[in-house]
Amino acid sequence: MNDPIRIWRCDLSKQADSILDELLEETRKILLSGKYTLGSRLVNFEKEFAAYCGTRYAIGVASGTEALYLALAAHGVGEGDEVITSPFTFLGTASAIIMTGAKPVFADIDPNTFNIDPKLIESRITPRTKAIMPIHLYGQMADMEAILHIANKHGIPVVEDAAQAHGSLYRGKKAGNFDCLACYSFYPSKNLGAYGDAGAIVTDDPSLNDKIRLLRNYGQPTLYRSVINGINSRLDELQAAYLSIKLKHLDGWNTRRQEIAEVYKKKLSGSSVRVPLFANHLYSNYHVYVVRTERRDELQRHLEKRGIQTNIYYPVPLHMLKSHEFLGYKPGEFPHAEKACEEVLALPMYAEMPMEYVDEIAHEIWKFYSI
Repeated sequence: MNDPIRIWRCDLSKQADSILDELLEETRKILLSGKYTLGSRLVNFEKEFAAYCGTRYAIGVASGTEALYLALAAHGVGEGDEVITSPFTFLGTASAIIMTGAKPVFADIDPNTFNIDPKLIESRITPRTKAIMPIHLYGQMADMEAILHIANKHGIPVVEDAAQAHGSLYRGKKAGNFDCLACYSFYPSKNLGAYGDAGAIVTDDPSLNDKIRLLRNYGQPTLYRSVINGINSRLDELQAAYLSIKLKHLDGWNTRRQEIAEVYKKKLSGSSVRVPLFANHLYSNYHVYVVRTERRDELQRHLEKRGIQTNIYYPVPLHMLKSHEFLGYKPGEFPHAEKACEEVLALPMYAEMPMEYVDEIAHEIWKFYSI
């Protein structure tokens, strides 16, 4: 019989409690203001988040998936087009592509980073390719230098899926600083998470900024005067206010995650699980702490029996999902992604996690493989 969960994979209540007074005060002010969408809190957060990312603009939208969709739409991606991306990611990446009418075209991952392998991208390019969408998975940024070299060679725009990369760095730069649109999710479990769905797009391009602002609000420059076909994807005032409060703490929370990751690395060194390792030019926010190991499912059950919650990101690659059968891919086409789905396991990781939890988790992992 399993113990009740004592150590959660991610305990969001601890963070909320630490800033609860600020959250409640902002909630009270907004509710009494009568202004709930497209107000001053959104304007303020967009300025703050753009400054944090080092970009000229940030556009708040309703979710990370819609951020990706709007970024692609702003580039004119539509029916019959193709977008190259990884099969090893959350299904929202492919969903955003399909929403435009385009087709996701997959390239396998580098098994050491879990990100799209730049060496495999060029062979996937066709006359229908209208964008390349790398994912900064688990908080480790993709090889932007290599990806941009290919994209620039072929004149193809890059849209960064930065849904898991709040504060992560590639050669000192955050997502959105590579002449690309970068799309963030603020789903509650993200390093910078709202209290519901929310997202943003960052860019330095004024024309793309203007177009996305139209697209997120029915294509209206003024009320009832639509000039292009858009959708309703607005980041509301409550979520914008909450995100502004939390943004002040993001770097500190990320630093704490780094400290936890270092202890995991030390405690699991020499064990039967492979811990994440990063090149010197990368800074990960450790959105999730993912180890790789054989007997993954058995290990997960062992930890659950002892009250330790883990998750699998992701159990099925996108090309093998039933909903994506229409794309025509077959098992075995992307072996590195498929193998990763059999071996990855996300251990507990959140900024407020007591360090003694890491000791206990590592002890149980060593214990399992000694049996």
